[in-house]
Amino acid sequence: MAFFRKRALVTGVAGFVGSHLAERLLAEGLDVTGVDCFTDYYPIHIKQANLAPLLSRPGFTFEPLDLSQDPIEPVLEDVSYVFHQAGQPGVRASWGRTFQSYTAHNVDATQRLLEAAKGCGNLEKLVYASSSSVYGAAVELPMTERSLPRPLSPYGVTKLAAEHLCLLYHANFGLPVMCLRYFTVYGPRQRPDMAFNKFITALLEDRPITIYGDGEQTRDFTYVDDVVEANWRAALCPSAGEVCNIAGGSRSSVNAVLALLRDLTGSSSRIVYESRQDGDPEHTFADTSRARSLFDYQPLVAQEVGLRNEVEWRRQTLSRDLAGVV
Repeated sequence: MAFFRKRALVTGVAGFVGSHLAERLLAEGLDVTGVDCFTDYYPIHIKQANLAPLLSRPGFTFEPLDLSQDPIEPVLEDVSYVFHQAGQPGVRASWGRTFQSYTAHNVDATQRLLEAAKGCGNLEKLVYASSSSVYGAAVELPMTERSLPRPLSPYGVTKLAAEHLCLLYHANFGLPVMCLRYFTVYGPRQRPDMAFNKFITALLEDRPITIYGDGEQTRDFTYVDDVVEANWRAALCPSAGEVCNIAGGSRSSVNAVLALLRDLTGSSSRIVYESRQDGDPEHTFADTSRARSLFDYQPLVAQEVGLRNEVEWRRQTLSRDLAGVV
């Protein structure tokens, strides 16, 4: 009898989390189809660099696909797991005229994927990448899934809308979905617009660092390997129709993170404090007991270890950038 390898679909495969997740799924023995439409939110060559190692891996296939308008059914054929990581990121960029790209890539794309997945007889789980941005300014900490979401940004509104769509398709059609609310993910391949990447790059180049606010705002920082582990565990979990916080248990202030990064880089770059930006909550801190109960999730990577890994990755990529290697 021939050995049957299950297949997974990873949307947003050229992105930060998607590329790490695809690597893990291949290591688990799955065939992986990755899709991405290479939006221009940040330089495309960065996404191409994320994708390049996967293209040579046995069992991996790539399809350039825009979920908001292209046919989806062909890439869902014989798929056991869907990991929906694709979306338009960015809290601050979601205001104003760019909002249409958020509705297209976060809401429309998710609805079209769910509609296509509804007819997949082999589908065991669809895991949706949501965000702690759905909570907004928390009334109480830690944030639990029972808290009433009050997004502070258009981005958060679109992520919450997509969450609701996932749960609607579960309630009405039995689609086996799991929604994971990520809390401030960091690590190698982090997007260039995200705080740690910007901080580390400035420190390595001895440039001033801009902080929005007084730096005492806190986040529950989550290392990318822990997010990948949560996705895999959620896919294998028999439960469905659930929303779970995924966080790192490493809540700290921006100032504290900067102090650690200064130690790791040996830099003394000047810090410039500017006004707080619209849409940024003051604090985030997650209760992850539901994820622990449903699929035994617990973060394993300490913040200092994770930051050291990201610093080393950025040091290497910055050297390649300076040498003109893409």
